[in-house]
Amino acid sequence: MTTRLIIGGTVVNATHTSLSDVLIDGEKIVGVVSPDSEIVQTALRGDIDIIDASGKYVIPGGVDAHVHLQLPMTPQATSSDSFESGTQAAAWGGTTTVIDFAGQIKGTAIPEALESRLAEASGQCAIDYSLHLSIGDVNKQSLIDIAGLVDDGITSYKLFMAYPDAWYSDDGQILQVMQLAAESGAMTMMHAENGIAIDVLRDQAAERGNLGSVWHGRTRPPELEGEATHRAIQLAIVAGAPLYIVHLSSTNALREVARARDEGRNVFAETCPQYLYLSLEEHLDQPGIDGVRHICSPPLRSSADGNQDNLWMGLRTDDLSVVATDHCPFCDAEKLLGVDDFRETPNGLGVIEHRMDLLFQGVRNNEISLQRWVEICSTTPARLFGLQGRKGIITSGADADIVIYNPDTEHVLGASSHHMDVDHSVWEGMAVKGQAESVLSRGNFVIRNREFVGNAGHGKFLKRAIPEPLR
Repeated sequence: MTTRLIIGGTVVNATHTSLSDVLIDGEKIVGVVSPDSEIVQTALRGDIDIIDASGKYVIPGGVDAHVHLQLPMTPQATSSDSFESGTQAAAWGGTTTVIDFAGQIKGTAIPEALESRLAEASGQCAIDYSLHLSIGDVNKQSLIDIAGLVDDGITSYKLFMAYPDAWYSDDGQILQVMQLAAESGAMTMMHAENGIAIDVLRDQAAERGNLGSVWHGRTRPPELEGEATHRAIQLAIVAGAPLYIVHLSSTNALREVARARDEGRNVFAETCPQYLYLSLEEHLDQPGIDGVRHICSPPLRSSADGNQDNLWMGLRTDDLSVVATDHCPFCDAEKLLGVDDFRETPNGLGVIEHRMDLLFQGVRNNEISLQRWVEICSTTPARLFGLQGRKGIITSGADADIVIYNPDTEHVLGASSHHMDVDHSVWEGMAVKGQAESVLSRGNFVIRNREFVGNAGHGKFLKRAIPEPLR
């Protein structure tokens, strides 16, 4: 067991900042104290690893509550980051916990889906990880299986209003799962797009010969995200269940979430960096590979109506509670499957390494505060998904998941410098200021002075509790 002392830095939590030293014993934080305290003086006289964070921020490790590692999207395309490469890339960017998904596709059983996914991740992760359950087949047996998942530490279930031929659940099926969640306190996560109407628009576009990448966006209009979000909220109200809208991309959907939260409803939503920075006009509406690289769902939205400004405002007002990544990268060979027909392109972007830096630009640009950065990237996702007090906070008793963040480091994002296992970058050439310099996971260095010193298998599976505020 190693004792470490982080000195000289500014500790940033969601509620306050302080010039404090952080004492770590083994895997846990045991003190956040004044630099001149007796605890620090005593520690300095012992056998201790001193970490100088002068001029740096000392923040809780990021919690990315929405990632898709080595996910088979089609028979020809599996997301390119493995559990090993993806969790290493996350650590490079200052994230120390990820929550992926076990997917129960139609015709399969939930226990087997969980067992298979846990086996894939076991011994591969450089940081701690957990799983949500994605439900693709709501039936009598799956409802029985869902009811028992809380005991296994799986306390969140994702449903889909999109993808009618694959993951879609109708309103009655959604209501039944929400009723189970209301009984247990588990979180229902929702992909809120009206998939039935979207498929009509997609087929109509194809019949007209409109098959370029921009039509991926035009056939998934924001109105259909707003409608589905409204419907999901009403079903959650009827069931009495908490609701979490994943990857919210549009003002239309944000308006529905804001209304529900103003009414005191237990409704939460995440957005993703791609919706804060990338747009339909500049990125999706390009010919060939440049366009299909930017296909994700929901799609990148138009910048013409202030959509990005509204999402930043949602982050400031807490109508948007979390920023996750929906990390699901595919290399060019897979993206090119849809170069002649956008419907054949595997959906997803590479983001896991850049979330903390991209959101820190929001601090620099006065979009959000320093504390709010930590809150939306670390503290709130930990709280909403049953890791409160353990992850996402620097306090005595918490896991020593800590990032030494240098706010002055300038660097340029791109495929030649990132650590994600994807051969291009949708962030190519973007200059940012601020970078994780050293990263500890449960008191052990994963990144030290911009060198990877971790290993596959360090990361532990996290059994998650029912979030206390949602009981």
